Amino acid sequence: MKPSADARPLRCVVVTGGGTAGHTVPTLPVIEHLLAQGCEVHFVGSHSGLEERLVKPLGVTYHGVSTGKLRRYFSLANLTDLARIPLGVVQAWFLLGRIGPQVVFAKGGFVSFAAAVAGWLRGVPLVTHESDLTPGLANRLVAPLAQTVCVNFDETAGALARTVATGTPLRQALACGDAARGRALLGIATDKPVMLVVGGSLGATALNEVLRETLDALLPRFVVVHVCGPGRLDPSLEGREGYVQREYIDEGWGDVIATADFVVSRAGANALYEWLALGKPHLLVPLPRSVSRGDQIENAEYARKRGLSLVIEQEKLTPASLIDGVGCLADALPAWRERLAGFGRRDSAQLIVAELERAAATRN
Repeated sequence: MKPSADARPLRCVVVTGGGTAGHTVPTLPVIEHLLAQGCEVHFVGSHSGLEERLVKPLGVTYHGVSTGKLRRYFSLANLTDLARIPLGVVQAWFLLGRIGPQVVFAKGGFVSFAAAVAGWLRGVPLVTHESDLTPGLANRLVAPLAQTVCVNFDETAGALARTVATGTPLRQALACGDAARGRALLGIATDKPVMLVVGGSLGATALNEVLRETLDALLPRFVVVHVCGPGRLDPSLEGREGYVQREYIDEGWGDVIATADFVVSRAGANALYEWLALGKPHLLVPLPRSVSRGDQIENAEYARKRGLSLVIEQEKLTPASLIDGVGCLADALPAWRERLAGFGRRDSAQLIVAELERAAATRN
């Protein structure tokens, strides 16, 4: 999509989002695009340190405000968090008054709520982005205030206000991953196929446990690269031939993905979009409804119906079902790659920046 005729280069933008890496990392390519145009960028996040750690390397100015998470289950923390939400809105209101942005870009997550609402109260145009097939709570609440809701999937259009299908911005390092560098980084010397298993930025206990139970069956055929999450390493498996475990991989992640012949993963929207856009065959194990709002189940079902993903529900995840699923995937990799080649990848960062320019022009 081209910017409107009234759109002008942006001089100052506030970006907000967080609570998880999935609500922060997709903002990085957008921020890089804005900085390359000479735009001043400020990031509004929480005091937790997560968002700041991710965006600080880009050299943007970071501001922390009070944030509160509305949980879908009973917790005494909901009481204290309810007080933090209006406090965060007030803090963001004063902050935006000092910064004077032309537009606010909100990626979602509970951290984005304060800055999104504060921007609306100040008359600053708002553009949001929703990665999941159905919108999360924060985006549902602020969507009526937004000029545009950018979405990952065409099917999300119509579920919110004005929507534009942009896809999710991919970091350049992912698109330019090198398999040889990845093998060197991981210390892989064999030519066996590489199976990458990742449960998200915090890991996935159920997936970790079942995978480790299947190693005897998998390692004769594959090298297993297991990104298990912080604090979830198994010391007893260190040094086992063909098994590489890491808590988290940041530097060189694109090279690791390029190394993988296929992936076993949770079904978070950002991860799913990466596998689809990079043409990487994958097996999804979505987070169950018992501990989520069911967004990963919806994401996985969307891709499964289109023949793009193999899916195992967590309730049906056993060593036997995982071995069968991996076998079905590995035995038909050329066919999976052919199907994934038809998935259209967009220049998502450029499309989002065009929407930011369009929204800012409405205020000029």
